[in-house]
Amino acid sequence: MMGQQLGSQDRLFYSFNLEAHVPADHLLRGINRFLDLSELRQRLAPFYSHTGRPSIDPELMIRMLMVGYCLGIRSERRLCEEVHLNLAYRWFCRLGLEDAVPDHSTFSKNRHGRFRESEAFRHVFETVLQRCMAEGLVGGEGFAVDASVVRADASRAHRVSGEEFPYGDLDPEHGTRAVREYLEALDEAGEMSARKSVSLTDPAASWTAAPGGPAFFAYSTNYLVDVKAGIVLDVEATAAHRTKELDATKKMIERVEERFDVKPKHLIGDMAYGAAPLLGWLVEKKQIEPHVPVWDKAERQDGTLSRRDFNFDAENDRYTCPAGRHLHTTGRPTADGTILYRSKNLECASCPLKPQCCPNTPQRKISRSIHEASRDVARTLANTETYRQSRRDRKKVEMLFAHLKRILKLDRLRLRGRTGAQDEFLLAATAQNLRRMAKWLVPKAPNLDLAPA
Repeated sequence: MMGQQLGSQDRLFYSFNLEAHVPADHLLRGINRFLDLSELRQRLAPFYSHTGRPSIDPELMIRMLMVGYCLGIRSERRLCEEVHLNLAYRWFCRLGLEDAVPDHSTFSKNRHGRFRESEAFRHVFETVLQRCMAEGLVGGEGFAVDASVVRADASRAHRVSGEEFPYGDLDPEHGTRAVREYLEALDEAGEMSARKSVSLTDPAASWTAAPGGPAFFAYSTNYLVDVKAGIVLDVEATAAHRTKELDATKKMIERVEERFDVKPKHLIGDMAYGAAPLLGWLVEKKQIEPHVPVWDKAERQDGTLSRRDFNFDAENDRYTCPAGRHLHTTGRPTADGTILYRSKNLECASCPLKPQCCPNTPQRKISRSIHEASRDVARTLANTETYRQSRRDRKKVEMLFAHLKRILKLDRLRLRGRTGAQDEFLLAATAQNLRRMAKWLVPKAPNLDLAPA
């Protein structure tokens, strides 16, 4: 017999328990278990006035933002609507059925004000990271580093060349936050931009292009990850430029060591991190094994002798060619940190190997990095089993970037400026660490349908 709904919505009083209506295996239950915001109010206290009307509870706003970033709700306007309607979201945010949800404009006011001034998002991220460490998810032996390009909130059409950017016509007092931030950074550097393309809406974003696709404005999110469980140890927003990404690597390693007293035994990265200055910094200054392919352009592809065909004599600081002649140097490095070794013109002119060595020049010249010893360390490590395991572990960083863009839906930024990008990347990394703890450490609820009778 066909049933008929007999319920009525005209009751005046209900007995309703919000806690009982949130499923035991809901993701937010696990996240709530590991999210500790007990110190947030103390950190923000100096940034609030002691008089006036009470503000929106900052813990409520952080919890709402965690809902948005953990569940891929990108719009704050939609986030407020979802928290208003969804019982699980209300429970996580500690709102009753009749409690009002803050207006979406409240997030913008606090983000650009007291949250950014107090580094509240960095505090929340590091608090969650400390919990990951306490739960044993951080091994501290192997770190992996990588960067991923994320589109900026800047149109391709609103761009000019660096020379056409109206530096003098922009009023720092009345311009947008992203423009003011960019002009302040230029003032600190004491120079104008020489880039080919600059966005008028977000000038700090880099004009870049993925292989086979059109160019666009973007930022790079740099991750430092512990390979034991794929926990994000630090995150840094930079321009989408290799030099900036290498600088961010040093900054993140030093920050983790300073704040948590954790330094890895080895660092894993792709060839972009095999530049000589970074390898020298890792080996000589930090005593960290670089599990990184060496960025080396010395191998010749035209059939002539490469640098590896010459023997280096460290004691006498010279190279010896296959014919037994020596290449000497003045010992003065060039601006890019290389030392040049040259042979003698007369010796090369009479050498039978000249067509195979330097057919188009009167003498042979070899460049050697001042960090060549560190590069040799990286080459030696590449032959070990630990290094081969590191190449497999590096995929954990790439998986985090795929999760960031496909599950958390952060494939395009909403906030502008480098600080806006930093805020978004910090919140997203916090959400990833919380989800990882909720997935790994919270016991699964039993499936009653499959339980034996």
